[in-house]
Amino acid sequence: MHLFWRHGYEATSIADLTRVMGIMPPSLYAAFGDKRRLFLEAVQLYLGGLDAIEQKIAEAPTAHDAARDLLVAAALGDTRDDAPPGCLLASSLVSSSTEADAVRESLAAIRRSIEAALRARIERDIREGILPSGSDAEILAGHVFAVIQGMSTLAKDGASRTKLLGIVDRVMAGWPQTDP
Repeated sequence: MHLFWRHGYEATSIADLTRVMGIMPPSLYAAFGDKRRLFLEAVQLYLGGLDAIEQKIAEAPTAHDAARDLLVAAALGDTRDDAPPGCLLASSLVSSSTEADAVRESLAAIRRSIEAALRARIERDIREGILPSGSDAEILAGHVFAVIQGMSTLAKDGASRTKLLGIVDRVMAGWPQTDP
């Protein structure tokens, strides 16, 4: 996972992967089929499971809590001491080969799925009157994900955890509120 995170999908070779894993290429192919499947398994490990994330969003007390939890998790994950800076999903692709396009689409589908879960949670808050009726769930969810992607870039450029958590606070201060 860290190789893909540090060097990107395409720049990480089968030789690099098998060396770090302490296996021979036939073992990698027998276990994962190909590099793409190994990468997608690494993404699932990184995420802790897509279903778990979607469930956590759905079960959050409010959409505000769900959004804040996603943003804080991104800030903490982007600045871990034991991993490369930034987000694996955001920083692992830099090329445009046909193989990379398939991986890029897989990552985009994961991001869309998480964003859809957040959008559904926001829509629920709108229906329940927790958020103003004029709130735009698609734009709010998109804003959270734009900030998550931006924080990943900032972390790769050396931004501190303190700075990223400050950004989270600023974003959440602008979260829509119902009138008292």
